[in-house]
Amino acid sequence: MYLLTTEASFDSAHFLSGYKGKCSNLHGHRWRIIAEIEQETLCETEQLRGMVVDFGDLKHDLKEIADSFDHSLIIETGSLKNTTLEALRGENFSILEVPFRPTAEEFARYFYCCMTEKGYSVSRMTVYETPNNCAVYTGEEKINA
Repeated sequence: MYLLTTEASFDSAHFLSGYKGKCSNLHGHRWRIIAEIEQETLCETEQLRGMVVDFGDLKHDLKEIADSFDHSLIIETGSLKNTTLEALRGENFSILEVPFRPTAEEFARYFYCCMTEKGYSVSRMTVYETPNNCAVYTGEEKINA
């Protein structure tokens, strides 16, 4: 099995609606995303012969996703009052609404799905919220018996 790894990063703020504690305030992170893809065999076509994928393409695709979040406020859809959103947008702040609570765990799954949709065989996706804390998503769902 061949495993390839690349990473990207972005800076953004987020808000965890309903959270009780220090992180209930709007705050920011330098998010670090590590994508790991896997493949059992190497390509045999001339351009990619001896490779799993072109590292340039892999890096570009992950960076494209990361860059879409860079220097923005990421919030869960419906988590802020309309008047708050209007005021922030009135100041021309970049606000991205996502259909999930913007946690490292949810981002790991989100980035995993994005890269899978781009055609990669993702082994796992790791998202660092801080230099010492990360979440990993492998795509494997366990069923409780």
